[in-house]
Amino acid sequence: MRRKLLIALGVLFGLFVLIQAVPYGRNHSNPPVTKEPAWDSAATRQLAEQACFDCHSNLTSWKWYTNVAPVSWLTQRDVDGGRSSLNFSEWDKPQDGAGDAVEAARSGSMPPWFYPLMHPKANLNAMQRLQLAKGLAATFRRSPPIGGGG
Repeated sequence: MRRKLLIALGVLFGLFVLIQAVPYGRNHSNPPVTKEPAWDSAATRQLAEQACFDCHSNLTSWKWYTNVAPVSWLTQRDVDGGRSSLNFSEWDKPQDGAGDAVEAARSGSMPPWFYPLMHPKANLNAMQRLQLAKGLAATFRRSPPIGGGG
């Protein structure tokens, strides 16, 4: 029994080492910021930076573990998806996900449940979520996002 366990652990370790060779998830470049919205306040931007920017801006903070597969794959997928739907760093391009951002902030559906586990500052309390939702709504009125991105 012990021998089988050691063999299984060896195989798992070998697979872990092998998947590190997969290149996806290691292109941790942050494209340039071309335009941010005209934020309604510094507080709104700070809350958005705290809870949203890692996936919804070109200012992603790539932690060490985002270089280790399979976490690197999941992180890259989340950042790519987040930036494609709503990117606070490219406000001069279509932002089709902006319409859902206020409700996502208000309800707490964003950030996803697992994100604050590794990023405690993103764990907004109910008052902060409401403040972010109101601030995003005011920002979007002041600086409407471009629609029609697909």
